[in-house]
Amino acid sequence: MPLISSTKIKKVNNKGITDADDLLAVEEPMEIRMLYGPEDNRVQKNISVTMRTPGNDDELASGFLFTEGIINAATDVVSVIHPKVDNENIVLVSLSEHVIPSMNQLERNFYTTSSCGVCGKASIEAVRLACNIPDSFDKLRFAASMIYELPGLLRKHQEVFENTGGLHGCALFGIDGTLLLTREDVGRHNALDKLIGAALNAGLLPLDKHILLLSGRASFELVQKAVMAGIKIVAAVGAPSSLAAEMAEEWGMTLIGFLRDERFNIYSGAERIVI
Repeated sequence: MPLISSTKIKKVNNKGITDADDLLAVEEPMEIRMLYGPEDNRVQKNISVTMRTPGNDDELASGFLFTEGIINAATDVVSVIHPKVDNENIVLVSLSEHVIPSMNQLERNFYTTSSCGVCGKASIEAVRLACNIPDSFDKLRFAASMIYELPGLLRKHQEVFENTGGLHGCALFGIDGTLLLTREDVGRHNALDKLIGAALNAGLLPLDKHILLLSGRASFELVQKAVMAGIKIVAAVGAPSSLAAEMAEEWGMTLIGFLRDERFNIYSGAERIVI
């Protein structure tokens, strides 16, 4: 399935109107289905529909289930497949027999879009109940000069964004600023679920010795997902929301916003940043 679509457009400026070709990021729905239970009594349930950029669908599904607290480890998942050969917009996640999903989680009737994230989350308390990674003390310190470099490193790896300008990106860095993983998607929360799903599959979780960079704003649902993955420092090119800042403070996370042009604001966890 293509990631980029071409279209005919009209370009308008003070000299008039001209015909032109343009490239758009592809957006398609993806339905996540889950198969679980003992071998002789497997149950299939539809979990979520999300609008996403095709690609890394297995990571998106696994990352979503992890950040929602439905699975706790990569070993909870037996397989992630497209069950219908002619329909890549359906993904089936088969869980290990020993995994018993929380029915309260499942009955929330997840529905996400490319803009809103997990809309059912109403409070920090909901995340506190779902998070299975305990808060812990650390002595992580990061030089401001290293933080300045992160957006440029992410931009170099945003291939579809360079062609369309229509995607959100996120990146995972080591404590020395080494770029480890990048993912992009038309939905900011999908990009992060793909990234966390990739890290889950690679056995990297918890990500308590890593830096997460977001190409846009730091919303509540993105900080929530970072908390679930154990991330201690989140840097965003855009602004954080009030609830995102509150949650970062609650979990002892360093939250950085407006990271651009060798400057940024620190909203919580300033002790980890060294000038």
